[in-house]
Amino acid sequence: MPKRLAPIDRPAAALILLCYLLAGALFAIYTPAWQAPDEPAHYNYIRQVAQAGCCPRIEEGDWDSARLSLLTSARFAAEHLERLDEIQYEDHHPPLYYLLASLVFKLRDGDLIALRLFSVALGAGVVFLGYELARRLLPGKPHAALAVMALVAFLPQHLHILASVNNDALAWLLAAGTLLALTRYLLDDMPAWQLGILVGLALLTKTTAYFLALLVPLAIWLKQRTKREALWRELAIFFVVACLIGGPWWLRNVVEYGLPDFLGLAAHDRVVADQPRSADYLAEHGLANYLARSSSTTFKSFWGQFGWMALPLDSVLGGWLYRSFALLSLAGLTGALLSLRSSWHRVSERPLMSNRARQVWLVMLAAFILVALQFVYYNLEFLQWQGRYFFPALLPIALCLAVGADYWLCRWPRARWLAPLLLTSLLVLDLYLLFRVIAPGLSPG
Repeated sequence: MPKRLAPIDRPAAALILLCYLLAGALFAIYTPAWQAPDEPAHYNYIRQVAQAGCCPRIEEGDWDSARLSLLTSARFAAEHLERLDEIQYEDHHPPLYYLLASLVFKLRDGDLIALRLFSVALGAGVVFLGYELARRLLPGKPHAALAVMALVAFLPQHLHILASVNNDALAWLLAAGTLLALTRYLLDDMPAWQLGILVGLALLTKTTAYFLALLVPLAIWLKQRTKREALWRELAIFFVVACLIGGPWWLRNVVEYGLPDFLGLAAHDRVVADQPRSADYLAEHGLANYLARSSSTTFKSFWGQFGWMALPLDSVLGGWLYRSFALLSLAGLTGALLSLRSSWHRVSERPLMSNRARQVWLVMLAAFILVALQFVYYNLEFLQWQGRYFFPALLPIALCLAVGADYWLCRWPRARWLAPLLLTSLLVLDLYLLFRVIAPGLSPG
C-alpha cells in the first residue's frame, strides 16, 4: 500500500486536476471548429446515433479525400461546410463513446463545444488515474506521482486531443483504468471478472485499446504461473466476461461486412482506399527517408502538432520547443534506465512484494511495447505518423520520465519537487499555444 501522503500532496493533486479542467475547457471553446483530427467524422457518428439510433454502417462515399483536402486547406471556412454531414468515414468504430456522447448531443442540441467538454471530462479521469497509478508504483515519492499527473494533464498534444470530439478520450480512460486495475491485481488482489469488464468496455470503444486483451492475460500468467488450476480459471473468467461484452459488436460486424471482417477494418480500408500508403512512399523515397520522416513527425506530433497535423511548432518560440522536449525525453529515459540498473537486483526486505512490484513494471513495459507494435501495424498499410497513437501507453511513458527525473534529482531531496513544478508549468505553454498559435493559426482566414 502507498505510504501516507504529506499534507501538500492531495491539495496539489486537486489543483493540477482543476487546472487541467480549466485548460481543457479553454481548448474546447477556443480551438476553431473541426480543427482536431477527424473531428467532423466523429461528430457525424454521434449525430447519426442521436437521430437514427445505433449503429451506422461505413459505406462508399463516406470518405472524400478531395473534399477533405479542400476543407482543411480552407481551415473549415463557413462557405465550404454545406456538406459537412457527409463526412462519415469513422462509422466502423465500436459504439460506446458515441452512445454516451449522443446523450450530450440530445441535451445540447448538437453543440460542438458541449461535446468537446464531454471529452474533457473523460480526460479528467485519465489525469486522476495517472496520479493513483503513480502513487501505487512509486510509494514514498509523492513528487513523482504529481510529476506523472502533471505530464498527463498538460502535455500539449494530449490536451488538444482530449478537448476535441474523439473516441480517443474514452479509450485512454479505459486503458488507464485497466493499468491501475492490473496494478491492484498484482500487488493486492482483484477478481478476474472485473478485469474482463474493463477490457470488454475497451473492446466496445476503439481498436487502439485492444492491446489490453493481451496485456491482462500476461498479468494473470505472471501472478498465477506456478498455480496451473488458478491460471486457467482466471484466464477463462477474464475471456468469457470480455467476450460477452465485446462479442455482440463483432457479431454485428460479421452480419454487416461478412467474415472475417469482425472489426469492420477491411470495410474501412476499402472506403478510404486512396489514403496515402506506406508502400507508395517507400517506393518513391526509400527506407532511409521513410524512417527519418516517420520518426521525426511521430515525435513532433506526440508533443504538439495541432489541427489535422497542419500546425507543427518548428518556428514557435524561436524553434526551441521540440529540442527541449527531446532533451526532456532523453534525460527521463536515461535516468530511468540507470535507476533500473541500480534497483532491479537490489535485495529487498520483503522479497515477495519486490517480486510483485517487478511484475507490475513488466506489465507497464509490455503495455508500451504492445502499443508501439500497434503503431507499426497501422503503418504497414497507411501513413499514420501520429504520436497520439502512443497515448494509450501515456501512463507508462509518464512513469518512465518521472522515475528518470527522480534519479537525477535524488541527491538533493528538495530539488525533487522541481519535476512536478516544471511539468505543471507546461500549463503556461499550453495557454500560450492555444491563444497565440492554435486559435490564429487554424481559424479561417
